[in-house]
Amino acid sequence: MKSSSWQQKELLFLVLYAAVFYALVIRRSLQLSHDHFVKLSGLRSGWISGRLNDISDAQWRNFRGNLPILSSVFMIFSLVANGLKRAFSLRAKGMSIIWTVISLVYLLYLHGACVIFIIAIASANFVLVKIFGRTKYFSFVLWILNLSFLLCNRIYEGYRFSNFGERWAYLDNFRGTFRWHICFNFVVLRMISFGYDYHWTDQYNRFDQKKHIQLCDHCSIGKTCYQLLQERRVTSDKFSFPIYLCYLVYAPLYIAGPIISFNAFASQLDSPQNIYSSREVAWYGFRWIFCLSLMELMTHFFYYNAFAISGLWKQMSPMDIFIIGYGVLNFMWLKFLLIWRYFRFWSLINGIVAPENMPRCVNNCHSLESFWKNWHASFNKWLVRYIYIPLGGSQKKLLNVWVVFTFVALWHDLEWKLLSWAWLTCIFFIPEMLVKSAANAVKVEGAFREFIFRELGAVAGALTITCLMVANLVGFVIGPSGINWLVSGFLQEGGLLTIGGLLLTFYVGTKLMFHISDAKQRKDKTR
Repeated sequence: MKSSSWQQKELLFLVLYAAVFYALVIRRSLQLSHDHFVKLSGLRSGWISGRLNDISDAQWRNFRGNLPILSSVFMIFSLVANGLKRAFSLRAKGMSIIWTVISLVYLLYLHGACVIFIIAIASANFVLVKIFGRTKYFSFVLWILNLSFLLCNRIYEGYRFSNFGERWAYLDNFRGTFRWHICFNFVVLRMISFGYDYHWTDQYNRFDQKKHIQLCDHCSIGKTCYQLLQERRVTSDKFSFPIYLCYLVYAPLYIAGPIISFNAFASQLDSPQNIYSSREVAWYGFRWIFCLSLMELMTHFFYYNAFAISGLWKQMSPMDIFIIGYGVLNFMWLKFLLIWRYFRFWSLINGIVAPENMPRCVNNCHSLESFWKNWHASFNKWLVRYIYIPLGGSQKKLLNVWVVFTFVALWHDLEWKLLSWAWLTCIFFIPEMLVKSAANAVKVEGAFREFIFRELGAVAGALTITCLMVANLVGFVIGPSGINWLVSGFLQEGGLLTIGGLLLTFYVGTKLMFHISDAKQRKDKTR
């Protein structure tokens, strides 16, 4: 009873601290935006209370500006595909053809004549998989081919038709509205997935389907979860070129994902997803609209990204640097959540379930491992399945994280700041893995030892969150050249006090996350 009473008092203190912290951050953010908006670039006329709107982020600006067109394609694709499916009782082969035709029309609008490059590379990969898919050299050949295309596409900026002869030069005038080699990064992941899923069809499957069905909340009540869709083998007839091409260009997931394995996609062609009811899918759409409203409020009142783009925050106090940096990371999280959930919703409408990319709020992750499992989660599942496990999994974890994160950086773009982000993340990962390994080896007995472990965990969480902020700011905002500025900014007057304050705040935040986790565990036990 005493322990429970103490935990309740602690929880009350933590909630009050968090409320005061966010009140101060919001107040200071509003003041900064009001005082400096004249000096900021990327602000445009808004629609809320006559305020300016921060659309300085190019990715968000393009997505937001193209929402009407995207939504029109969304409705046409869904109405035509679902209408034909019901009218002619189409199954896997028929639906793959319908989806491919509509998707290729969509790709012609996006990329124009460059669709030729996409189909040519996809065809080469398909032939390679069919020839080498059953050989021991397959992994080497598959990775060499796909990495070569990934790098060459970026180096040559999607190629020019004129490079293949003057007779084709006129096609360079029809390159569409969107650079094809940017979207092709996702196609590369799908080509590798198709290759490995084909390669593994005649190998022993270690996945225990019966045990999974008994333990899974979805599968135990007759539904089919994503993990079962992915791990369960599909029949050989699904590895045909029409279904393969449909998988690569499937319009709802083509531009930004979420990333889905070939097995999971092909198995839903005959039997559409049954995890979500029609009502739950509709509710998912309403929640997306609510998140869009939050983003609009955020960009109209807090100009975090404009401060970062303009470089104005470099002239500010350490506390203001922290507030803007923290705001930028929250903006990035909400931006990606909106983009990924929009396309996932589109896919759900058409009966294909893909992994949720942002299953947990960015402010509810206190370890590097949990952060990367919940930020672009579908990519994390892909990396684990096709790189981490084939390289040896947890037995070679210290080595594998370097390979995985280097690939992630190269996959995003050929930039030094992304490689710096990847290697910084690996450096921060190593102490966490060593501490976790040591902690798992020690059996905690008694309330006092449990209290000590919990406190040490909260301290470790505070340090980890700080490292995550630094790595992501370096990788996606300031670049490696900005590290010296960031360090010097916090070594100036008041900087050390700010560091102490943010570490205390992250410590409190981690303790609050522990309470949330405890509450979820209690809820699961009562089911």
